[in-house]
This record gives sequence, structure tokens and C-alpha cells, in this order.
Amino acid sequence: MKFTLTCAALLLGLAMMPVARAAEAKADKDGWYQLFNGKNLDGWKISEDNPETFKVVDGEIVAHGEAAHLFYDGPVENHNFKDFEYECEVLTKPKANSGMYFHTKYQPKSWPTNGIEVQVNQTHGDPKKTGSLYNIKNIMDKSPAKDDEWFTQNITVKGNHVTVKVNGKVVNEWTQPEDYKREDGWETAKIGSGTFALQGHDPDSETHYRSVKVKPLK
Repeated sequence: MKFTLTCAALLLGLAMMPVARAAEAKADKDGWYQLFNGKNLDGWKISEDNPETFKVVDGEIVAHGEAAHLFYDGPVENHNFKDFEYECEVLTKPKANSGMYFHTKYQPKSWPTNGIEVQVNQTHGDPKKTGSLYNIKNIMDKSPAKDDEWFTQNITVKGNHVTVKVNGKVVNEWTQPEDYKREDGWETAKIGSGTFALQGHDPDSETHYRSVKVKPLK
């Protein structure tokens, strides 16, 4: 009987875990959810290829190391977003390359093939700069932000339309055509639904993120 009661209690505890976890996700008065707690990477999952690339230092997510990606897998919207406003404060060191993905899903290795990357890059050799919808609608050569200065990148998706703002100014807009098709191997790299990810690009790139938040739009 004792064994049966213990098993029942254990099963009840496991069943309650998602409820308790969901209860931790609370929006502020304006509808924003903080996705990063400023202490650790709870609610996030690092790709398996180079997990040491991502660390939390002084309340910031630091991406510095071999190529890897950090995916949100926390309780907000069960980490599956469609229409939303998503925003990060970002700081790049010189020659850094990174990116903010949306509508993606966890991928253990390599570059995410689902969703769209919004570029983070002021002075890296890649000519596609901050605010670019990577390989869809690019901002070439001159970035709207600067290295060693915090800036805000905001991504708003409503239906098939995406708007990118840097420091409150619209720098890019695009509407995905109804019959939109990507090149072979990237068929799912488009607007749909999914989670968010941050990119660690290469060992010479160092990018800091803080105030990572989302406002779901109904």
C-alpha cells in the first residue's frame, strides 16, 4: 500500500510539473513576458554542437565561441509563437556576427533550417547587416547600429508581415507571398509558427543579449 501511495504521489507530482512551470510565466501590465531571467538559461536549450558557446555573465546572455544556437523552450505560449512582438537589447563586439531567429524549432546541430533569421552584425565581413531578414530582404553594407553600444532590435510579426525596428526606428519590412517558396534545403525557412533562437556564429564573434522579451499578439 505504501508503495502504491508513493507511486501515486510521484505520478501526481509529474502531472503537475507543466502546470507549475506555466504558472511561472507572467506578463507585465503591458503584456510582455521576460524570456530570460537574468540568472541562468532556464527555459532555454542549447544545440548539441558547441554548448559552451553560450554563458550567462553579469545578467547577460553572452554568445562567444564555435557556431551554436540557443533555443527558447520555456512555458510562454508553450514556446510556439505565431503573431508577436519580440525584442532584445543587444551589444556586439567588433567584427561580431549573430542573429535572432523566429518561427524556428530546436535543432541539435548546424544552422536552423526552420524560421527566419534577423541579422545582428555591424562590422563582421558578411555584408548583410543588422535588421536584415537574412537572404530574404537584406540591409547591405551599413548597419543601423554600432559595436560596443547597446541597441534594441524589435521584430513584429502579424500574419505574413514582419517589421524590424532598431532603436525604435523601422529598418526593414516584408510581406511573405502566399505562394512563397525557398531554395532547396531551406523550404521551411519562412514565416509560419515556432520558437525563438539566438545565434553564436564563430569564435571571433562576441554578442551580448539582455531584456529578451515577447508580447504575443492575438
